[in-house]
Amino acid sequence: MTSQTRAEQSPTEQSPTEQTPVARAGAEATDLRLARAALERARRRTLALTDCLDDEQLMAQHSKLMSPLGWDLAHIGNQEELWLVREAGGRAGLRPDLDRIYDAFVTPRADRPALPLLSPDEAQRYVAQVREQALEVLEGADPADPAPLLNGGFVFGMVAQHEQQHDETMLATHQLRRGEPVLHAPEPPAAPADAAGLPREVLVDGGEFTMGTSTDPWALDNERPAHRVHVPGFWLDTVPVTCGAYLEFIEDGGYREPRWWSQEGWAYKEKAGLEAPLFWRREGASWVRRRFGHTEPIPVDQPVLHVCWYEADAYARWAGRRLPTESEWEKAARHDPAAGRSLRHPWGDDAPDDTRANLGQRHLQPAPAGAYPAGAAPSGARQLLGDVWEWTSSDFTPYPGFAAFPYREYSEVFFGPDYKVLRGGSFGADQVAVRGTFRNWDYPIRRQIFAGFRTARDASVAEVG
Repeated sequence: MTSQTRAEQSPTEQSPTEQTPVARAGAEATDLRLARAALERARRRTLALTDCLDDEQLMAQHSKLMSPLGWDLAHIGNQEELWLVREAGGRAGLRPDLDRIYDAFVTPRADRPALPLLSPDEAQRYVAQVREQALEVLEGADPADPAPLLNGGFVFGMVAQHEQQHDETMLATHQLRRGEPVLHAPEPPAAPADAAGLPREVLVDGGEFTMGTSTDPWALDNERPAHRVHVPGFWLDTVPVTCGAYLEFIEDGGYREPRWWSQEGWAYKEKAGLEAPLFWRREGASWVRRRFGHTEPIPVDQPVLHVCWYEADAYARWAGRRLPTESEWEKAARHDPAAGRSLRHPWGDDAPDDTRANLGQRHLQPAPAGAYPAGAAPSGARQLLGDVWEWTSSDFTPYPGFAAFPYREYSEVFFGPDYKVLRGGSFGADQVAVRGTFRNWDYPIRRQIFAGFRTARDASVAEVG
């Protein structure tokens, strides 16, 4: 992401340079206040995810798919040291000897337990020392600095997002961990009274909309730049596919019938022995699931999660539908035809709160389908942010005019057909790391992530006419 790209704007997006000097000064101060709040919120969550376990559990590898939680903790500190202390602050490194040990691109997750890792006590002292210096850098920062890394407090937002993304990964490790429950949270809100009467699908009219952003100060490189995209009219599920609906697919023999699966999907299903979403099992005539150490009946009204892309694709075929493309998902989530512009979030430009979306590990599970009517998009679709990441049919590719920033390994090295795009954000994602333009991606076989989906279908000429 170059400074030129950051300055570009879509005709439907307001540029920060159009604000008055007084308004811009206020926005700059807010950027730094928001950055500090985001960093502090992320750290509270990181410590809550690690303080609840003893040293043995922190250093254990609970799945070959995941790092030891102790590695994640020190990696968070190492990235903050690299970007806030050294790059933004121009200071000498605290522990440059740790760079290679905690470089995610040097050692695969399965091999990280063999590294000379910091002990939990050492890691906690290290991240505290890094944070002390990082906040000193923040206090002296100038968000009006034209350097792309500092402008608008980008680097501080980037680091807060990085920590929250690792917190969600650590939460997934907790779900994979065997043992007594250590995480607790209140139940999500019940579905509102109108949930049972919601239409199955909403119509999104065809036409152009602005996809991506060139002005959001903390947007990451793969979200940029804003560009116009034409999307034909289509129908989209009003809410994510529920556990109850997915049970119908299972009971109808969906996992036994090759015609619903792509060739690659069927081959993987057979190899992995898939019969149901991860963490589900039969108990007599019923199904139960394991959730953060608890065994409970399948909540039929909640969005299904822990399904891979191949499972989502097979369900959609069985239902006579398909997965939405990434551009369809974003148009349904952001485009406001009345205002003629794209919104930051489905409900508008205001920040998420607990009336609009299930985010931030607040409930440790999705809310029932149809929840959060205040968070509905102009299209009428609900729960597009929060609850579950949603698989799309799209490969992870760059937008026209993409420029890697501040390092190629954030996005560019992952572009291509090996990864599928997910949108929306789960109950384990924080508000700093989700927005209508945010793009997540993973291998189509991934099941430990908090992913679900909704389906779509083409609209006929008569339907959109």
